[in-house]
Amino acid sequence: MFSLSNIRYREIKSTLFFYGICFFSFLAMIPLFLILWELVKKGYKQFNIQLFTEVAPTSMDAMLARMSDELIPGGILNGITGTLLILGISVLISIPVGIFVGIYLAEKQNSFFAGLIRNLTDLLQGIPSIVIGIIVYIWVVKPMHSYSALAGSIALSIMMLPMIIRSTEESIKMLPSSLKEAALALGGSYVNVVFKVLLPSAFGGLFTGSLLAISRVMGETAPLLVTALGASIINWDMTKPTSAIPLLIWEFYNDPNLSDLVWSSSLLLLLIILAINLTAKNISKKWKIQ
Repeated sequence: MFSLSNIRYREIKSTLFFYGICFFSFLAMIPLFLILWELVKKGYKQFNIQLFTEVAPTSMDAMLARMSDELIPGGILNGITGTLLILGISVLISIPVGIFVGIYLAEKQNSFFAGLIRNLTDLLQGIPSIVIGIIVYIWVVKPMHSYSALAGSIALSIMMLPMIIRSTEESIKMLPSSLKEAALALGGSYVNVVFKVLLPSAFGGLFTGSLLAISRVMGETAPLLVTALGASIINWDMTKPTSAIPLLIWEFYNDPNLSDLVWSSSLLLLLIILAINLTAKNISKKWKIQ
């Protein structure tokens, strides 16, 4: 039997531990709040309809606007369309490949080849993004003799693969084995069981992992610098140089006349990534496997 003093000591220790966790959690959130405040404070002035409907201005236009104490004309439409193009191609490449590899790892988890792929996937996740960009430059840009949205998409899809593969594997492994056994017992072929039973049942994990992979690469700049390069116009041709929001942020940062657009562009990028992460969180709760 515990004495009253012993129980009281445990309650005090539990309370102190709880408030200690809350305190350190608050400390961890302070940098996030400071970043958000800085972006909102400096980016709201340029956060207008022109940001979404016009291409990036030239340095001369920005300098004349600053001399007249006016808002910098133009926006980041070329970056928005470029981001959509590059991410769209990346999704078409990485999601099918990642899901099929994840299915294999979940179904053949004890085989030597599955273990090798799993280790290589973990290794790929730790490779710096600039290294992936340089490799894609050698593989794609040099043979094509041109920077392109396709090269940027391949670089981002390689970065997306590890998260999609592991989320698919874990989602399928969480399904009860009786689900697969029942489907096979009813006469379903292995292919039908995978595509009509396992994948729909694990949809929440697959979709959440894909969204998190997209948000993970959306802000990447380094691989796009050596693959997509950037463009001052709206481009929908995947074989030509294309801009993206992170690339425009880098360009604005290197031009003192365009520095004000850094904050509004960064704020927009942050809001998009925040929306994707919140969507992934809500979907994960809704489709959580009991």
